[in-house]
Amino acid sequence: MIWTEIKIHTTEEAVEMISNFMHEAGAGGVTIDEHVDNNKPRDTSLGEWYEIPPNDIPEGEAWIYGYFPEGTDIDSVVKQVSQRTEELREYDIDPGSATISVKDVSEDDWANNWKQYFKPLRVSDRLTIKPTWEEYTPESEDERIIELDPGMAFGTGAHPTTSLCLRTLEGVIQEGDEVIDVGTGSGILAIGACLLGASRVLALDLDPVAVSSATENARLNSMDDRITVVESDLLSVLGKGTVPELGVKLPVRVVVANILAEIILLFLDDAYQALQPGGYYIASGIYKNKEQVVKEGLLAAGFEITETARDEDWIAFVARKR
Repeated sequence: MIWTEIKIHTTEEAVEMISNFMHEAGAGGVTIDEHVDNNKPRDTSLGEWYEIPPNDIPEGEAWIYGYFPEGTDIDSVVKQVSQRTEELREYDIDPGSATISVKDVSEDDWANNWKQYFKPLRVSDRLTIKPTWEEYTPESEDERIIELDPGMAFGTGAHPTTSLCLRTLEGVIQEGDEVIDVGTGSGILAIGACLLGASRVLALDLDPVAVSSATENARLNSMDDRITVVESDLLSVLGKGTVPELGVKLPVRVVVANILAEIILLFLDDAYQALQPGGYYIASGIYKNKEQVVKEGLLAAGFEITETARDEDWIAFVARKR
């Protein structure tokens, strides 16, 4: 099958938002190339299973590729994605040059090639992410394995924002906790929460592709009886008069969201209301230039910040409901 590839030259800061634009425009898949320098010092205290081949992409920049099936109105998609990308500047997100190119490619050129770089990855003291097609033997009895096939949904665990969330979850989750995962993507955080002791997780995402991926990954990890995946715009499903079976009893003890800072700011009050007194909100996906505004928003909503975790240029806050 022949697909049309739309390629955007942008910044690492804008990657997650533009990837979402691609999905919303109907992309059958999205891939991302970021700057890689394997000579850069890395924290290998948890082990390291792979290295991505170095490239000539300048530090801080990225290429995003969206793949659209035959019959798509490509001119309309390019116009839509370009306009939304330029609008990011109004929100103090720098998309860089945002230049766009278009070409036709065969499905084999992109659909599975990325898998050769996705290897088992130890992300915390207790959690390792393992792609379903790789063999791996745990190094200790305490190690927990997240079996993952992200498919076309965003989230392999290699990005700093995801690993930050998993490490902070490890320090917060208590046995029997009920958790809400906002913007679940491939379901990686929901699965990790269960492996760390959560009894039930409500996993929410607006993207039907993510809902399907998270549902399948919950099944692959034999957690489909503990993880309920629901299509929802942030926490809006909680406020509806009639809602599907959510699987958790409100209020919960932990809410986690690995999404952009601008989106985190939109539902701080909803997150606060969904938590028990003394409950924790883990907010990740925050680029360094948004640290202060998110911190101020959390405090204004009534949270106290108990931890600020960092990985490269990304920040995750652990905030407690007073």
